[in-house]
Amino acid sequence: MLRTALTGAIARSRMTVAPVARRAPFALSNRFYSTGHEDESFESFTERYVKFFDGVEDLFELQRGLNNCFAYDLVPAPSVIESALKASRRVNDYATAVRIFEGVKEKVENEGQYKQYLDELAPIRQELGIQTKEELNL
Repeated sequence: MLRTALTGAIARSRMTVAPVARRAPFALSNRFYSTGHEDESFESFTERYVKFFDGVEDLFELQRGLNNCFAYDLVPAPSVIESALKASRRVNDYATAVRIFEGVKEKVENEGQYKQYLDELAPIRQELGIQTKEELNL
């Protein structure tokens, strides 16, 4: 008797069918392009990154900011480089400070522009004790 009650309960549970979820047809009439963004001026770019590097608190944040900053198709202003150099010394990473100058060297069009950056940033380099890769003979 127990066996028949048990098999009946199992049979009834197998008969219940779960409802099938139906998918809605996939059709979007709107396209989500990034054309709605306005172009950022060089001054606002400079201001944004100076502010960013002034607030950097750890190495990851500094390197992320440098990666984003140097990804643009322009050479950052000396004020941005100065702020990034101060941030690299604040988080105690001398190697990143040297790499900032390597990034500038890659971004400028010619050796003369790189020399102008070095001349412009000479006081901050002296203050923070930062040498370039060439000065370190690496």
